[in-house]
Amino acid sequence: MKAHFRELSVAATLALVLLALAAFAPAFYEPQPLLSLATREAPVLVVACGMAIVIIARQIDISVGSQFSICSVAAGLLAARGWPLPAVLPASIALGALMGAVNGGLVAGLGLPSIVVTLATMVTLRQGLNLVRQGEFVNLPDGVQWFGLSQGAGQAVLVLAALALLAAFAFALRHVAAGRHVYAVGTDAEASRLAGLRPRGVTFAVFVLMGALAGLAAVMNLVQSPQVQPLTGAGLELKVIAAAVVGGVAISGGRGKLWGVFAGLLLLACVSPALTHLKVEAYWEKAIQGAIILLAVVADGVRQRSERAG
Repeated sequence: MKAHFRELSVAATLALVLLALAAFAPAFYEPQPLLSLATREAPVLVVACGMAIVIIARQIDISVGSQFSICSVAAGLLAARGWPLPAVLPASIALGALMGAVNGGLVAGLGLPSIVVTLATMVTLRQGLNLVRQGEFVNLPDGVQWFGLSQGAGQAVLVLAALALLAAFAFALRHVAAGRHVYAVGTDAEASRLAGLRPRGVTFAVFVLMGALAGLAAVMNLVQSPQVQPLTGAGLELKVIAAAVVGGVAISGGRGKLWGVFAGLLLLACVSPALTHLKVEAYWEKAIQGAIILLAVVADGVRQRSERAG
């Protein structure tokens, strides 16, 4: 029970919020708005899984929003030129992985701090995209939206795909050697090296994975609209970092579970519609989200201090 305290506490808080909405705003539970909320958050969940893995490895990637934007625009341009989605998807994933490899090479290969590297690539990629696109939207051809399916079927595909990916990575982190290596490197890189692991290789791999998931999420977001906005990923990095931290991933690395990240993302995602249904001013949204994040960070700090004292 103690090992799962953070995840259980987030789940309990989420349950209280959902019960309050059931009592005071039952309209929140109408099927279509709920499905729309889940669909909108499905690409965010995919990116949050990647960010959680990066943080568990004791790194950070704040360029993921820019990667997401570039992959979205690139995928949109390919689709507009007649590429079918089965070809657009791997191209977007490969582009994201390439950008992740640049971050990973600088961090793992040169030993540079990940926050400095990814801050630099975030600004470079974002400004480069601004320069090239000048704010111009990409219009998508017919048949791209919802994979050419009905809206309901397309939404179901996106939600189920995100949940399947979450389950796969949650399993791999606990039961596959590569996943356990991420925890080992995040806990103590030098000790893991002495144990025969390759911390630099693991660090490089988590950045490549982060980029690849940003490319996948970009296509999942692309199919939800007839147009692609050039800066569609602005602010995404903060949202997924917040979901990971709120969900119990230790910012110091080595600890965290993806199911907790899932609960953290749901908790943060429920704030905006909850305020709308409860007729609370919208400007409270960021304040409430910030308070949730602050409480999570404080709780993590208290826990680390008590563990050191014990």
